[in-house]
Amino acid sequence: MTRLLATSDLHVGYPENRDIVEGLRPESDDDWLIVAGDVAERSTQIEWAMRRLTERFAKVIWSPGNHELWTTKDDPLTARGEERYRWLVDLCRRLGVVTPEDPYPVWEGPGGPVRVAPLFLLYDYTFRVDGVHTKEAALARAYETGVVCTDEYFLHPDPHPNLETWCAARVAATERRLAECDPEVPLVLINHWPLVREPTRILRYPDFAIWCGTERTADWHTRFNTAVAVYGHLHIPRSTVYDGIPFEEVSLGYPREWKVRQNPPRVPRVILPTRSAERRAGGWLRRRQPG
Repeated sequence: MTRLLATSDLHVGYPENRDIVEGLRPESDDDWLIVAGDVAERSTQIEWAMRRLTERFAKVIWSPGNHELWTTKDDPLTARGEERYRWLVDLCRRLGVVTPEDPYPVWEGPGGPVRVAPLFLLYDYTFRVDGVHTKEAALARAYETGVVCTDEYFLHPDPHPNLETWCAARVAATERRLAECDPEVPLVLINHWPLVREPTRILRYPDFAIWCGTERTADWHTRFNTAVAVYGHLHIPRSTVYDGIPFEEVSLGYPREWKVRQNPPRVPRVILPTRSAERRAGGWLRRRQPG
């Protein structure tokens, strides 16, 4: 059976993860694969992984994560911020990968039709712990507790003055695009960071949540006709439901994380067909029928 599949946080700089990617194969020549960010940090590793995946899957859809956007001293690509993102988009396009800058393709396979929408939204430090009301206070608390995301050193917002501004611009542009989509076709919303705050509430270190999304997207899964939302970043692969909408975290994560779990990592995860997504899509369409 043809399937819409998803994975994220492949981190192929680790040999064990690289081996997993090397072994990925579709079950059908028509399988699509969503890659929801954090393929790797180095541009050469990102290119290797995306090339491998495009050679095997009928279509690959990519949303960037924070690690792809890092500018590190050992990467031959020295571009920062927006320039780095545009370089990655150009790389993906050369390989035939769908990016957040391209038309959203429609999956017509089992569980469809659905419009597969890769998003790039970043974060703006609004996922704060209770009682912390400003970015400055949240960052101070994180530094005090020693829970600081490496983004603070390697993810640059250039030419934007800060990440909040870049995030706001991405959210506004993406919101306009989603509003222009045919509402009769349900969406698969793909973003590296979760669209809602709820998944971060189980983090071992709650202060890390400020690097995990934006409150600006809190109602997108209900405001837009969403069949399923796909994300990564937290390295807590699981299936949840918020306001009746399925959310799938599809991350692989670091070897030190997945090796200690009782079951082997599920890479990739099946997004469609699933009963919940089919019920959601079919039920919404029935309500929209005239008469």
